[in-house]
Amino acid sequence: MIEKLNIVKQRFDEVNDLIIQPDVISDQKRYIELNKEYKDLKALMDEREKYMELTNNIKEAEEIISDGSDAEMTEMAKMQLEEAKEELPKLEEKIRMMLVPKDPDDAKNVVMEIRAGTGGDEASIFAGDLYRMYTKYIESKGWKHNIVDFSEGTSGGFKEMIFEVTGEDVYGTLKFEAGVHRVQRVPQTETQGRVHTSAATVMVLPEAEEFDVEIDPKDVRIDYFCSSGPGGQSVNTTYSAVRLTHEPTGLVAQCQDQKSQHKNKEKAFRVLRSRLYEMELAKKQEADAAKRNSMVSSGDRSAKIRTYNYSQGRVTDHRINLTLYDLGNIINGDIQKIIDELQLVENTEKLKENSDVF
Repeated sequence: MIEKLNIVKQRFDEVNDLIIQPDVISDQKRYIELNKEYKDLKALMDEREKYMELTNNIKEAEEIISDGSDAEMTEMAKMQLEEAKEELPKLEEKIRMMLVPKDPDDAKNVVMEIRAGTGGDEASIFAGDLYRMYTKYIESKGWKHNIVDFSEGTSGGFKEMIFEVTGEDVYGTLKFEAGVHRVQRVPQTETQGRVHTSAATVMVLPEAEEFDVEIDPKDVRIDYFCSSGPGGQSVNTTYSAVRLTHEPTGLVAQCQDQKSQHKNKEKAFRVLRSRLYEMELAKKQEADAAKRNSMVSSGDRSAKIRTYNYSQGRVTDHRINLTLYDLGNIINGDIQKIIDELQLVENTEKLKENSDVF
């Protein structure tokens, strides 16, 4: 492992020199990439330091025990050796996880889209519940979110809700939420107390930078229209809402959340770029999943990933057969425990793939 860590240190020193070079600073794309790499490598260097200290402690303790001339020192060395040997495997496992090649998209911000599926009004209400669950989780992480576009359900909730999330490692955390979420409960509109099954689809798109996806303006049709729904005096009086149609793919992105036409256009272009980027990413994920039979990131948007059963108070994630009887807290934003389990499975899969590295 020390050999591998020394190779990483060489790269860390190289990146450390590069990020202060004027030609790198003037190249925004390269500068951002190198800064992200520096941050990841710095975390690994901190663990390398702990590893070196621990292995030195073991060597030192073994030498004292081997000498045996001072009984008190020998006893202390034995305790130090025992502690260090207990700590070492945990640290090695942590470093192995950190050495697994990171998905460059994991650090990106995201555009999330929640759409009501089968189940009529109840599906819209459930889509609203999911939106609330995510906003509470986002707040708990110290991230920020803002709405891009939405369409309200007739009995509450949303037929569609599109919003941006910004923060640290947002895509790497929220990508596990993509897929079909299913709810089993008695709807508010049900008079006979029968349990209904409804669904909503969640999409998590890594936010594409301008240099990730280049859009030819000639390929985009831009339509301006009046905003609808809540929003004050400017609603339905100015053509501030913007709809973009990418003619080669037929993809559409619109934004009516801002009063400014310019800001709506800017947001809509961000969503369009992210959708185009995600199309390519989904193809890659499907190819990767077919290659390694991954359970947690198949790229299949239509896959049923989770069920929320209200009568039993349980949430089941079908990808890893995880069932938690804690629906009340989970629907109120406490989804970290599920994400942790999914990340663990993905990291274990990656470790197996990269076992030759260690």
